[in-house]
Amino acid sequence: MRPFFPALFLAAQAAFPLAAHAVTQPALAGEHFGLYRADQFRLANGRCQDCGQPQALWYFQDDLVAVPSQPRAAAESPGLIWLGSPQLVPQARYDGKALHLPDGASLDLRLAPRLASNRSYFDASSEAFFRQREVRVRGQWDPGSAQFVARTIWPRDFTLNTAAPVRPVAGADGLQAFVREAGGGARSDFAVRKIWQRPGTAPQALAGKPVLAFMLNGAQGDDDEAYGGHFAIATGKIGPRGEWSDWLVNNFYGLDSYSEKGIVASMVPMDAYLMDLNSGQQYYRPSYMLVAVLDDARTAQAYQRNVQQVFQSFYAHHFSYQHAQANCAGISLDVLRQLGWQWPLHGPTNRLKAFGAFGYMAASEMSIASGRKAYAYFTEEQTRLYPAVAFDALGNDLLRMLEGRAGRQLGGFEQQLRADVAALLLVRIPQVPSSRAFGSAPAYSIDEFMARAPADRSKWQVVPTAPRPFPQELMDEKARRHAEAPLWPAAAALAAALGLGALWWWRRQRRGRGVVVETRERLRA
Repeated sequence: MRPFFPALFLAAQAAFPLAAHAVTQPALAGEHFGLYRADQFRLANGRCQDCGQPQALWYFQDDLVAVPSQPRAAAESPGLIWLGSPQLVPQARYDGKALHLPDGASLDLRLAPRLASNRSYFDASSEAFFRQREVRVRGQWDPGSAQFVARTIWPRDFTLNTAAPVRPVAGADGLQAFVREAGGGARSDFAVRKIWQRPGTAPQALAGKPVLAFMLNGAQGDDDEAYGGHFAIATGKIGPRGEWSDWLVNNFYGLDSYSEKGIVASMVPMDAYLMDLNSGQQYYRPSYMLVAVLDDARTAQAYQRNVQQVFQSFYAHHFSYQHAQANCAGISLDVLRQLGWQWPLHGPTNRLKAFGAFGYMAASEMSIASGRKAYAYFTEEQTRLYPAVAFDALGNDLLRMLEGRAGRQLGGFEQQLRADVAALLLVRIPQVPSSRAFGSAPAYSIDEFMARAPADRSKWQVVPTAPRPFPQELMDEKARRHAEAPLWPAAAALAAALGLGALWWWRRQRRGRGVVVETRERLRA
């Protein structure tokens, strides 16, 4: 999501007293950001001098963010939420050109422009999807053109039916079967399935309850590097009619390159995370969500407080995003692990193959970095590496805990989680039709990933991205140490890998010659 609001306009609006059409609503009025009231925040852009962490603000210099109104609240609430839009139309019908409000008023609508780097965008099929649907729209009123410029369009019929009957998943592969159904469900209807509910809990009592939700985004249909999907954890409350567009998503992405869709790692409202016209996940792939509906908000609050600290460290460059060792799944799950959730680990894919992969990639691409990356893919814990495996592991372990068959002594956080969960919902979110190819279910392993991609790597569809160097003046001592970490351990590992590879090749050749000699002798006999 890159800005479409001019920097000059943002700079001039110190307190953002925006001119607005009478039927639009300020983004902070009567809204929530997950578990927090939006009126506890103020709007600013990243050039603000008194809005919190400078390293975080640097990424949003010309875009709109929400920051705590009171500095003392920053420790207990999100320090920065990427909002992007100063205004909101909470309810309207869309006819392809205008928004028609319940009171009979209407607003001419214009879409925020497509980013130059974005290969797909809203088209006639998208319009058909939203036409005559009730929608919730984030954007800004443009008095010059007398139009509302839409940045995010959310379908209001995507609600959680908490009164649905319980339909448990079958067996250990039940969650995976839900994800894989209909090829991942990109073209399916929005679906909600209640898979567990605490005995004695009235279904109607679930509305208004807090949640801890695990989001799995599927494989993209035309990007051969994106079959693994994406993972995020959200917190919030279920609305009175099952609404969930205002939940807060903790979205980790790489900071050191520009996303072609304009995505920046951040805490972001759910409607923007899924349905932003440029960066929304649903324009690229289907998604799936496991929602733990809670009797008490403490478990979700604990996660949100702790992940806030991780974001601060991430923005400060105390650690960096790595596709194997510290990706969206790994960073998110590390917070749960630190809180005390000890789900069973799956172990690495194959340590022996890792050496061969290291040597092959380092030699073929003449790059230690490529070798390290390949090595990490084979040696990383699979629940931290694959978003789909993370989703499956958490969901199955949570079900086992709730059913009293965890197979281990539960720690304090696990006991609290088990006590707080009132129900579990599985949600399938279809892809919004657009000029982008339809996606599918994410890959659960390296073998599955490679089976989908062309065998000839030169034929892979890849989206190149430009680097985004972080300013030296924003780096503290810890960030500098991280940036200057020596590469000699990788070089040593490369030498070891090449040595083992040579030994393996030599032994294979000897064994092959021995088989040939033995075969010849048998034929002679």
